Amino acid sequence: MQKTKSDKILLIFTLALLLFGVVMITSIGVPKSIQLSAPDILYPNCEQDGVDCYLLFRNHVIRVAIGFIALIICAKIPYKFWRRMALPMFVGIMFLLLFVLIFGSSLNTIARSWLVIFNTSLQPSEFAKLALIFYLARWMDEKTKDVGDFQYGFIPFCVISGIIILPVILQPDLGSTLVLTMVAVSIYFVAGARIRHLMLGGLAAFLIAVMVIANVSHVRERFTAYVSLDKDCVEDYCWQSEQANIAVGSGGIWGKGLTQGVQKSYWLPQASDDFIFAASAEELGFFRVFLVIIGYTVIAYRGFRIANTAPDRFSMLVATGITTWITAQAFINIGVNTGLLPVTGITLPLISYGGSSILTTLVGIGILLNISKYTTPYETHRFHRRGHGRTYYPEYRSDQQA
Repeated sequence: MQKTKSDKILLIFTLALLLFGVVMITSIGVPKSIQLSAPDILYPNCEQDGVDCYLLFRNHVIRVAIGFIALIICAKIPYKFWRRMALPMFVGIMFLLLFVLIFGSSLNTIARSWLVIFNTSLQPSEFAKLALIFYLARWMDEKTKDVGDFQYGFIPFCVISGIIILPVILQPDLGSTLVLTMVAVSIYFVAGARIRHLMLGGLAAFLIAVMVIANVSHVRERFTAYVSLDKDCVEDYCWQSEQANIAVGSGGIWGKGLTQGVQKSYWLPQASDDFIFAASAEELGFFRVFLVIIGYTVIAYRGFRIANTAPDRFSMLVATGITTWITAQAFINIGVNTGLLPVTGITLPLISYGGSSILTTLVGIGILLNISKYTTPYETHRFHRRGHGRTYYPEYRSDQQA
């Protein structure tokens, strides 16, 4: 193992997406800023007293600044620190998720996902992603020989993941549930899961999803809206998808120009949050927002490369989990914004307005940057899977680190 400099390409693309988010919040966030700062004024405009057209911009810049400080700190903290913190973080988040089910706020949404403290909202499910990654990575590092076993590997994996995922389902926060599940499965797969166990888990998840769609009204509405979207839609969830499609389509190749979007003002809900990609597409056009997709693709490549050259099994699994979380959530959000996926209610990492999302994502990037400082001369390991369905992780690599 040798110590090198942090991954500059990962940092550059992270900063680029953050800057893009600040610019778009400035352009797109004016209608919501007016609504939040002057809810009682009938026809507000930016020159009236009490009307703050840049409320979201200022809040977002402050959150980005706090998140970037957290990134710098986490980039300097040795990644092994998170191994020691894995258990207390897991237990703390477990109780916080249970607490939010009882005392949480919905903030005018369906999900009871937020805790409001001193006029500041906190979303525990965002922090749960980090807690699940750390604990699964630690557990699978300690149970290397048991990961492929059904009784001592698959069953404990389901229990550990379920402790975090079940309270999120009950909120109900389906978007975070999907991301948490993908993160857990990615770590389990790379750690050495047997394919038949993954297929069994996939079948169980499919059956549970069918039951939820059939019995939970708002989930059924979202699914119905997804499979039968038409121009006569008047329901909430199909309305969101339809307006997002209109925003993306009306932007064309080059867009209408910054601040010139129409959908953000009257029709597109959560334009600065869940649907910021669609609102951006209307103003910037296809070619420019395609650069955002390229940005997330580069982050995915650099993140998995860091995992592939990580100094030990724990850091490899952590890097895999963080990279899967950020990029999977990004592409799910983009899929929702373009009508390829049903509405899930998750933010676009590094870009959307949302303090918890910005903070935890930048913490994750900081941890990736720290892991990238420690490289190994062997480039042919981690993700190679042997014929029996297990991930190959050479034992001699641990010896090289001593």
